[in-house]
Amino acid sequence: MHPNPAFRGQPEEENLRFATAKGFGMLCVNGAAGPLAAHVPFVMAGPHVVEVHLARSNAMARTGLPAPALLAVQGPDAYISPDWYGVPDQVPTWNYVAVHLRGVLHPMEAEELEPQVDALSAMFEGRIAGKRPWTKEKMGEGVMARMMRGILPFRLEVTEIDGTWKLNQNKSPEARARVIAALEAQGGMAAQIAALMQALD
Repeated sequence: MHPNPAFRGQPEEENLRFATAKGFGMLCVNGAAGPLAAHVPFVMAGPHVVEVHLARSNAMARTGLPAPALLAVQGPDAYISPDWYGVPDQVPTWNYVAVHLRGVLHPMEAEELEPQVDALSAMFEGRIAGKRPWTKEKMGEGVMARMMRGILPFRLEVTEIDGTWKLNQNKSPEARARVIAALEAQGGMAAQIAALMQALD
């Protein structure tokens, strides 16, 4: 997390809202041979409870648990050219949003897997416009149960929520406006950063 307090002012509920909306992050724990990371979709099962599943063959699933863990949720990011500020003696930088959820990762009971998978698919299917949501009832008899034997459920009990919203808060309103215009002209993820910058104004 960036140490500048200017980028760390978002309240806990906003960091949680951002993480919930993203629903995908990098889960990290210390393994016997060094750090382990898994890129996972997740569902918030409560304000401080994250549920994920891992392939049974994933090294993290075989690590001694419970254990301290970090779920890093990365938002949009964009390069910022010093030319865009319109003032001298600036340097290149990067604007981005990231939320870290720290806590303890626990294995869950086997019977908790199916409700977790249902909640996860319902969340993401509900975000797709113009189609009826997929459900496991579309699977052939026994197929879903067979596939779920290859994954295991886990719960991250969150004890610390930390967010960096590095969006040029340390620059003048005039400089920020010029950066926003330049990012909007780039389109794509850069325009997403511009929108986040405008939302802070």
